[in-house]
Amino acid sequence: MKLLDRAVLITGGKRIGAAIAVDLARRGMDVALSFNRSKQEADEAAAAVRAAGRSAVLIRADVSQAQECDRLVNEAAASLGRLDVLINMASVYKSVPIGEVSEAVWDATVDVDLKAAFLCARAAIGHLRAAGGGRIVNFTDWVAASGRPRYKGYVPYYVAKRGVIGLTEALALELAADQILVNAIAPGPILAPPGTTAEEYKSVETSTPVGRWGGEEEIVKAVAFLLESDFVTGETIRVDGGRHVR
Repeated sequence: MKLLDRAVLITGGKRIGAAIAVDLARRGMDVALSFNRSKQEADEAAAAVRAAGRSAVLIRADVSQAQECDRLVNEAAASLGRLDVLINMASVYKSVPIGEVSEAVWDATVDVDLKAAFLCARAAIGHLRAAGGGRIVNFTDWVAASGRPRYKGYVPYYVAKRGVIGLTEALALELAADQILVNAIAPGPILAPPGTTAEEYKSVETSTPVGRWGGEEEIVKAVAFLLESDFVTGETIRVDGGRHVR
């Protein structure tokens, strides 16, 4: 798919989401960014998109709520005049001991990491069909893509991210005839979380076959590949430096 003068909605406008937004703007796309609490980061991303010469729209939304997902997608399409791409990045990542996983804790993660991806995709389908086709890119996790849990304390997160892979495959089958291609990206050690110690940083490097953290640019390149490809759908691409093979 040619990206020039197309429009993308990215749910989540900080860190890696911001880097994707700027790269796609440089490739000629107008960008809508959703945020819930991280307004400053979203503002900075929008400013960078505009500096690249493209339109940027910021929309506050709680994607754990169905009506908010519908409003977000429809407002993005209306503001940009069309919608060609949806990138589902909004995520809750929090360690919770299994004995403390209440229904509320479960819902807080699964509703954002899995349900919102479906709800936003469902809302976007009509707009993508109207554009003559499009792309949906979901975000899962290298651990989920490996097919087995590796860290304790992440039951809702792991289950949700495994579900994202299934959702991606099912949507790819449903929407292929409409030329709407649906894929997922499973990041590994891309950016160190805030508070990572030097020892933890080095441990990740040692555990990664290529011997380093990837950096946001590796995700940016993977997204661009999936948007520009006209024949890849239903796929989950692991961008993890080989973590899954060790």
